[in-house]
Amino acid sequence: MAPLNESLATTIDAIETKPIAVPKLKPRLQENCFNLSQGILRAKHSSPILSDVPQNLTFTPFATPSSTDAPFQTILRVQANAHKGGFLGFTKDSPSDLLTNSLGRFEDREFLSVFRFKMWWSTAWIGQSGSDLQAETQWVMLKVPEIDSYVAIIPIIEGSFRAALHPGENGNVLISVESGSTQVKESSFKAIAYVHVCDNPYNLMREAFSALRVHMNTFKLLEEKKLPTIVDKFGWCTWDACYLTVDPATVWTGVKEFEDGGVCPKFVIIDDGWQSISFDGGEPGKDAENLVLGGEQMTARLHSFKECKKFRNYKGGSFIESDASHFDPHKPKMIIYKATERIQAIIEKQKLVREFGEHDLPELDEKIKKFSEELNAMFDGEQESLVSEDVSGSGMEAFTRDLRSRFKNLDGIYVWHALCGAWNGVRPETLTHLESKVVPFDISPGLDASMTDLAVDRIVEAGIGLVHPSKAHEFYDSMHSYLASVGVTGAKIDVFQTLESVAEEHGGRVELAKTYYDGLTKSMVKNFNGTEIIASMQQCNEFFFLATKQISIGRVGDDFWWQDPHGDPQGVYWLQGLHMIHCSYNSLWMGQMIQPDWDMFQSDHVCAEYHAASRAISGGPVYLSDHLGEGSHNFELIKKLAFFDGTVPRCIHYALPTRDSLFKNPLFDKESILKIFNFNKFGGVIGAFNCQGAGWSPKEHRFKGYKECYMSVSGTIHVSDIEWDQNPEAERSEVIYSGDYLVYKNQSEEILFMNSKSDAMEITLKPSSFDLFSFVPVTELGSSGVRFAPLGLINMFNCVGTVQEMEVNGGNSILIDVKGEGSFMAYSSSAPEKCYVGDKEAEFKWEEETGKLSFYVPWVEEAGGISRLSFTF
Repeated sequence: MAPLNESLATTIDAIETKPIAVPKLKPRLQENCFNLSQGILRAKHSSPILSDVPQNLTFTPFATPSSTDAPFQTILRVQANAHKGGFLGFTKDSPSDLLTNSLGRFEDREFLSVFRFKMWWSTAWIGQSGSDLQAETQWVMLKVPEIDSYVAIIPIIEGSFRAALHPGENGNVLISVESGSTQVKESSFKAIAYVHVCDNPYNLMREAFSALRVHMNTFKLLEEKKLPTIVDKFGWCTWDACYLTVDPATVWTGVKEFEDGGVCPKFVIIDDGWQSISFDGGEPGKDAENLVLGGEQMTARLHSFKECKKFRNYKGGSFIESDASHFDPHKPKMIIYKATERIQAIIEKQKLVREFGEHDLPELDEKIKKFSEELNAMFDGEQESLVSEDVSGSGMEAFTRDLRSRFKNLDGIYVWHALCGAWNGVRPETLTHLESKVVPFDISPGLDASMTDLAVDRIVEAGIGLVHPSKAHEFYDSMHSYLASVGVTGAKIDVFQTLESVAEEHGGRVELAKTYYDGLTKSMVKNFNGTEIIASMQQCNEFFFLATKQISIGRVGDDFWWQDPHGDPQGVYWLQGLHMIHCSYNSLWMGQMIQPDWDMFQSDHVCAEYHAASRAISGGPVYLSDHLGEGSHNFELIKKLAFFDGTVPRCIHYALPTRDSLFKNPLFDKESILKIFNFNKFGGVIGAFNCQGAGWSPKEHRFKGYKECYMSVSGTIHVSDIEWDQNPEAERSEVIYSGDYLVYKNQSEEILFMNSKSDAMEITLKPSSFDLFSFVPVTELGSSGVRFAPLGLINMFNCVGTVQEMEVNGGNSILIDVKGEGSFMAYSSSAPEKCYVGDKEAEFKWEEETGKLSFYVPWVEEAGGISRLSFTF
């Protein structure tokens, strides 16, 4: 492969942001809020934040660096809050690649934290002592009621070392600092953790990560970056639909089924299964075939950047006339079930061999052979049908062209790949120009207390075919430029954290990550518009501090699990609440740098409505992974999420847990509801979810069901649960608000009024259930005195998100632009004299008792689905 071409270098030079000199402003002499003295760290003269602080620990007040590429306004904001934060460091007697030191201890103080429960995934944890922390904690937020404030402790990166927090004995908080290479050692650190204090927990996170952005200069905040085009779109991902059996027919059929149902996806993600991979010992350039279930592919390596045989065999025009009518949509599910039967028989045999030493098991051997033969027979002749008399090209390029030609609504076509190519990297024998070699996968000791993970086990088994860091630019550009040339518009990149375990010969995990992420960023700018990358399996502080200069969206939860892979039948329920917790609390920190993506789900799942409600107000894209075939799609539900044109009424921020949820355990405390809030242009929304019934077991190092907690719980909802000051855009409007809010309860369709002085409403939620509460400021129309509040289309989960514009004309009329089709509802204290939809007078219904004003709004295709509503009083 030739070196990076001249045009790429020119593009990179054009987009790289140059550091600027920090403005020398006259400093406001404010004493730093923190004080470390006589072994006690205090904030604002509070009771001890940390006591018994060791003598080798240092505190250094925050100081703005001499140069940074941060925006000027960010620098000013950070300088204004500089007195609120500072850095912790320590010195050891001898250098090492792995050092652990106490930061001090705390007890009887509530905290919220996030820790890595797997190499790739993080979740929330609460407690009251440093000993309650979990291993690999990414940050901890302490509640400090004596000064009505909150303190964050955030382990960061210094030099070539990355840090995480761990529990110690007797309330101690330990910080573990590692390079990931025995060749990279250090003994002294000045700024390996950051502490910050603030009277608002949401401002705390924003201020802290803004300070780190300026200090580290290795990442960018979300507010600095453009979002990918898919963020406000509806999409479909192939993973749960067909796993590794994905091929042109499944993709085509999947998109067609959604179109037939009335909502055609705006984007598709062709997940794992499309790549050219092979196993060690097999013919290097020959694709592994007939793979079905996740796990089977995890010891394979990438041998070519081009698509595998299933997609290479596609002939241009093959499906244009036939619409892939030859394909049986139930076949992927049948193959998956047969492969599952086979793997269950293999597991049963392995268990008998392991526990009883039995090797002579003819009945099981025969069963495995039978299932294997039946499975292979299902694949026979699959590709033979891809023929066309008028062939117009072939392979992925022809397929993406035909797909767009047939489905005019489809814009984005993403494909999956692992950070290192495939799960186990690349095959050195085939991609020789990348100077790759297979290196052992050495897991950090910090992950010893993490959850057992099949992916990690399989990667350890085979090692990673690692592209030499000097070739990282070429690696990503070669892969992505090919994909872009064949009509692929973006990538879902998985398995990000592999680099931390293969860095021995490459300067350690931080330096290796910097090199790889630099190459990825440059390729992303050149080939995918600088935005079209979804990051996944990336929930470690290294990723956020080193990889997010360009990446602006990423997963904030573990995978959607439609059932428990470990066999608990109740997992079909409790795993869904777990997913809500992951996404909600991770958004507190990840949302500072990326747009939170809550992952796909299936619309026919038993908890589909529960998932749909959360996605509707998450602020991110909405995409499904429905199986194919009749009965696999709940279009009534889908149409509550997405418009006919494949767009969604997206909230304008990202969902966050409410303040009264921050230090609670909504998973297994038998009393707490998870509440999340978000904003629309003309209001706010609260989602309430009963997530009780499961949680992390520190002793077993895994998530498990807690049946005794799977119960109804009660709580309250109030307009003040929405942190209105977190989104200034939500308050910008040309209308004059009266101070009252109209509240719409999604499940009962009731409306009521509330203001800051109102009593909270009490709610009770059954297990695995939810409710949504939309809040709209009430507008008073000048001389007429009419009070009015638009809810939008109430057939949509995020109904207020359908309201695009609102304008008061004089004292007796109001104009509203609303997108979508369905039942429009508003509160009006008086019946309007006239109501128009476009230029046609509408027949409306007005209830004098409740003030509900409602009528039907059609989809206006020529206006992009937007209707102009006018009301005269």
